[in-house]
Amino acid sequence: MGDVLAGIHATWEFDTDSVLIRFERGIRTPRLFQSLRNRRIPYAALSSVTLTPGKRGTVVLHAVPRPGADPLLEAAAGQLKEGNDPYRLVLPAERETLAEYYADELRAVLGPEASSPAERFMVTAPEAPMHFKAYDGRAGFDGSLVSFRWFWTGASSAKWKAGDQTFPVAELAGIEWRSPEAFEGYLRLVPRGAAADSETDGPAPDPAPDAGRGSVARVQPDQDPATVVFGLGYGLVHESLPFAAAVLESVRRTQSVPVATAPVPVGGARRDPADIAERIRHLGDLHQAGLVTDAEYSAKKAELLAEL
Repeated sequence: MGDVLAGIHATWEFDTDSVLIRFERGIRTPRLFQSLRNRRIPYAALSSVTLTPGKRGTVVLHAVPRPGADPLLEAAAGQLKEGNDPYRLVLPAERETLAEYYADELRAVLGPEASSPAERFMVTAPEAPMHFKAYDGRAGFDGSLVSFRWFWTGASSAKWKAGDQTFPVAELAGIEWRSPEAFEGYLRLVPRGAAADSETDGPAPDPAPDAGRGSVARVQPDQDPATVVFGLGYGLVHESLPFAAAVLESVRRTQSVPVATAPVPVGGARRDPADIAERIRHLGDLHQAGLVTDAEYSAKKAELLAEL
């Protein structure tokens, strides 16, 4: 098409085989859009196009992606609020005729596969390295490893006992993202083999929205070392959702490689002595409170000292 359609918060640039969505940067632009910056959407990734009246004298051009085409929406699993949908272009009502023209142009390039789910991701995921602060730890992703480093002020004793965690994406079956805008939001990593465990152990508690993953872990998020939990101001949508999408896309690319499923504790690099001392003090508090046994206290303290 070679044309540009400017709307509120975003501009769509039409190419021969895709549309490039450039998001505006400003205080009124949703923070998720600012985080994404721009996204190229192949026409082959779209299933339909609609044009509907919007709020306060606007119209909305909506390009609906095929299921399974976009890792961001797969990770979101239907939890995104309307205003955070990156496929909606809001325009002033006086541009309705122009918007209808582009809607027709987009419909004309949809192929016969538009009505079918995509067999692979067709939209590029946000790029690593990435990180964000959850309520109980800091999550990091370098493109091949996901790491959780617990905060002594928020992490449960179960997570402190398990220690900081790192997960190769090749050992994961997928992710579960529950929006921080909902009650008890979290990001959970699902190890390979969890689906088989789920089938033999019966239904799992704490069901989460299905985002293309095969199972739900048994333990509560705040007790699970493969999960970081969100809270007020922690794990915000514009930080945690692109992170989840990047991990999910990487997992899908490596799922064909058979690997072990056990998470591997973080190790190797030396830590700040002050940080180690603070962790030992917190471990002592847990020990005095009876949440850690003598044997667990001694073993964990020796592990922390070995990192110096």
